[in-house]
Formats: sequence, structure tokens, C-alpha cells
Amino acid sequence: MRDPLSSTIREIKPSGIRKFFDLVSEMEDAISLGVGEPDFDTPWHIRDEGIYSLERGRTFYTSNAGLKELKEEIANYLARRIHVSYDYRNEVLVTVGGSEGIDIAMRAMLDPGDEVLIPQPSYVSYEPCAVLAGGKPVIIELKAENEFRLTPEEILEKLTDRTKLLVLPFPNNPTGAIMEREDLEAIAKVIIEKDIFVLTDEIYSELSYKGEHVSITSIPGMRERTILINGFSKAYAMTGWRLGYACGPAEIISQMTKIHQFAIMCAPTTSQYAAVEALRNGDEDVAMMREAYDQRRRYLVHAFKEMGLTCFEPYGAFYIFPCIKEFGMTSEEFAARFLQEEKVAVVPGTAFGDCGEGFLRISYAYSLDNLKIALGRLEDFIGRLRAEKA
Repeated sequence: MRDPLSSTIREIKPSGIRKFFDLVSEMEDAISLGVGEPDFDTPWHIRDEGIYSLERGRTFYTSNAGLKELKEEIANYLARRIHVSYDYRNEVLVTVGGSEGIDIAMRAMLDPGDEVLIPQPSYVSYEPCAVLAGGKPVIIELKAENEFRLTPEEILEKLTDRTKLLVLPFPNNPTGAIMEREDLEAIAKVIIEKDIFVLTDEIYSELSYKGEHVSITSIPGMRERTILINGFSKAYAMTGWRLGYACGPAEIISQMTKIHQFAIMCAPTTSQYAAVEALRNGDEDVAMMREAYDQRRRYLVHAFKEMGLTCFEPYGAFYIFPCIKEFGMTSEEFAARFLQEEKVAVVPGTAFGDCGEGFLRISYAYSLDNLKIALGRLEDFIGRLRAEKA
């Protein structure tokens, strides 16, 4: 029988995040700090709107690009939060999570062999989505000494005549790094001068702890060459509702909509009605959750300092990225042994790119009580490791 699978899909590795999530699901008394899943329930008024939409029999398809009311609210939200205006009629597309937006943006924009600059460590989907779209991923290794920020020099070092797209993954998963306005202005000059495009993934934009989040789309000259990806999973604790959106130039959004039309038809109708409520009346919920995450963030930074564990202070998302190089183990070995001996799951930094070696991703999208228990176990574990080395 002929091989039923494509050579492209065979070469793509499964997500390194799921491996440890699956292991911990089978262990009693285990604590998982591995998945970016908010521990908050979706706020009641948002759930109520979803329930009400079902009670009203709103179980039909929406238009391919999404409900008019939702696209209007997305445009209103972006105007007030990042100070950029989008025409809801032809510059906004509602997607099945931010992940679909990333996928179809690359499929709409890339020709075979086009190069995609992907800063790493970063979200696991960028590289495989580029490959599946026929693009060639070109990795930019972010550095801890720069707080994992992207610099113009790093972009210029990797640019070629085939470079078409730069992925901008900030606030960053897994490091918690951010880019401030001066950082974005510096790289925008290179992007405009070299005539490349940007896919900015701002799914964690509401979880920024060092002033207001700045979008590269607000930098002069960047709106017309940028696709902005965002969604509802992280800010509104709506992971299972599977809803995101993409905004950008009408020429690109129209082609993304074409792919979405044939592959998906439309995003879930119930989720779209709930999202309208989230955008209209959810600011206080977001602020409450952000404050809780910030409290946990500060607790972890202090705890690692007390343990003598090297870690820069993250200012975005809900992850922290401590360095474990002192123990002479790979990230995978450390995470596996920590899970086996202490029943705590964390994700090896290598799940987010080879340059994540020597680091761990720890999510603080969990209760403070669970974090305290897990950190106590981590302190015991690294104490034993240090004793073994002595």
C-alpha cells in the first residue's frame, strides 16, 4: 500500500506541551503548572449571554467573517485599547481561536519558499503553521540577557531576499517578555525599510503588568503591513469557547476569509454572542483577573529569588521562565524527574524552540494555594539536586 501520509506532516513534531499534560492527568495528587488555562470560570454575565442565545434558538450559521455586532465591538475595543481604527466590514475576521488566525494568515500570505522570521522561545504553533503553508521558518534566538526582547540587529542578521513575514509573539508565551514602545519603534524602522510584513500575536495583550500594552500596529507605517491576531481565551477565561479574531488590511483579510470560508464556514455562533457581551461589559472582569495574575507573578518572582533560582522578571502573559542550567540536566530531564519525584508538571523550555534549553515554563494561571504547594515541592527538589552536586 502507498504511504497515505504527506512527508511534510511526518516531519512535524507533536507539541511538547501536551506530553507532560497527558502524563500528569494519570497521576494522583499531581499538580500541573504546565498548561495556559486560566483557573477562573468564564464570568457569569458572559455565560448567561451564551445560554440566552441558545434559548432564543440562535443556532444558525453566521456570516463567514462573523456576526456584524461582534465585528463592530472588536473594532470598538481595539480603538479604545490600542488606539488603532479598523473597518469592521472588511478589516475584521472572527476565527476559531487565535490559532486559526495564525494558520490562515500564513496560508493567505506565503508562497512556497517564502521565509518567515520566528523569534523563539515562542508559542508552539508558529513554526508548523509556516511549514504547512509552504513557508520556510527562520528562527531568531531571543536572549535572556535582553529579557527575551527582539532587537533590530537580530532581525537584520536573519533577513534575506526571501524574507516576507515576521512573527511578533509579544507578550510572550513562554517567557513573559514584552516589547515596549521604544522597542517596537526600533524594529518598525527595519520592517518598513526592508518591506516585510508582520503577524503580531497579541492574545496576552490584556495581561501586561508594566503599563498599557502597546501594539506595533499603532506605530506609524505599520498598520498597513500587519495582521493582528487576538482572541478571548486568555483575557476573558474563554478557552473552551474557541473564539479569536484577525484584523488587518482588507486585501489580506479578504483572502483569509476565503480560506476560513472553505475550511471552517464560521466561528461558533453561541461563542460569538457571548463575546459581544464580553467586549461590551467585561472590562472589570479582565482587570480583576489581571490583578490576581499579577499577585501570583510577584509571588513567584520573590520565591525564585529566595531559592537562588535565576529568573528575569516577566511583565506579560501568565508564565515565568526560570533557568535551571546550574543543575547540569536538560530541560526535559529536569521536568521528567521533577514530575516523577515531586508530582509537579512543568514544561521543558525546549518545547518552545531549541534555544529554550536550560529553562522551564511555569504557568501561574493557577490558584495561589496550588502555586504555594508546587513551589514548596520545587524548593525541596532543587535542594536535593544541590546536595547531590556538593
